Amino acid sequence: MNLSSLQTVLAVERMGTIVGAADMMNMDASNVSRIVAAVEHEIGLRLFDRTTRRLRITEAGERYLTRIGPLLDELEAAREEAHQTAVEPQGHLRLTSSVAFAIEKIVPLLPAFQDAYPQITVELLPSDANLSLLDQGLDLAVRLAAAPKGDLISTRVLSTRYRVVASPAYVERTGTLRTPEDLSDRNCLRFALPDFRSRWLFRVGADEPVREVEVGGSILISNALALRDAARKGMGAALLADWLIDRDLEDGKLVDLLPTWDCTATEFDTGAFILYPSRTYLPQKNRVMIDFLKDRLK
Repeated sequence: MNLSSLQTVLAVERMGTIVGAADMMNMDASNVSRIVAAVEHEIGLRLFDRTTRRLRITEAGERYLTRIGPLLDELEAAREEAHQTAVEPQGHLRLTSSVAFAIEKIVPLLPAFQDAYPQITVELLPSDANLSLLDQGLDLAVRLAAAPKGDLISTRVLSTRYRVVASPAYVERTGTLRTPEDLSDRNCLRFALPDFRSRWLFRVGADEPVREVEVGGSILISNALALRDAARKGMGAALLADWLIDRDLEDGKLVDLLPTWDCTATEFDTGAFILYPSRTYLPQKNRVMIDFLKDRLK
C-alpha cells in the first residue's frame, strides 16, 4: 500500500464524497472508488458504507483514519518543508472572496504576485456566496466579517471601518445629518443582508453606549459595488466599508455623513480574514499568498 492511496482515502473521508475527493485531487471518481476498494481489501476493513446516493464512514474506518491522518499530515509536512528549501513556490492556487473585494483589492495585486511567484497559477473565484473550501476544493478564502469562528484557521489581513456616505448632490438636496437618528427619515440604500437591511449601529467611542437606528428605503442591493454606484448617483445614504469608499471620499465623489461616529451593522471590530482548512501543515503556495496579501493590504 502506498502513501498516495492512503491520502486518497483520507481525502474521501474529509470531503465526505467520492466525487468531492476526486475533484479536489483532480482524478476520476471511478479511480478514487477503485483505490478505496483496494485499500479496504488490503487492510481487511470496510472503511465506508456506500450507496448510490451517499457515503458514510464506518466505526472501524473512523478509528483507522483518525490514527493514520496525523501521520500522513506529518509526512506531507516533512516533504513540504524539504521541498520549500529546494524549489521555488509553485502549483495551482484556488482563492475566493466577495465580488467587490476581489475587484477592488485582490485583482490589482495579481500582477505583482505573478512577478514575484511566476510558478504559481492563481484561480480567483469572486462570489458573494460563502463558498465551502472543502466542498469546492479551495485553498484560501477571504471573508469580510468579525473574527470567524469554526474549524477553519483564520488570519486577519485587513481591519475595516464602516462609514455612512452619500453623494454631494444628495447632501445638497436633503441636508446634512445632525445625529444618526436622522437616518430614520431618509431614503437609505440598504445592503440586502439580514444584518444590514433594517438597522445600523452607532457609537461615539469604544466606551460609549451603542445606539441602534432603524433604517428604511426603497432600494435593496445585494452587491457592494452596485450599492456604491447607487450612492455615487445620489440615490440615498449607504453604509459601506472604508476599503471600498476611501478613494471616493478623497476625490469628493462621496461625503461622510457622520464623520465623528463609529458605524456598523454587525460588530465594530471587523476585518478581512484569510481562511484555510485546519491542517498540520500549510502548502508553500498558500503561505506565500497569505504573506503577500498581509503585506500589501495592511
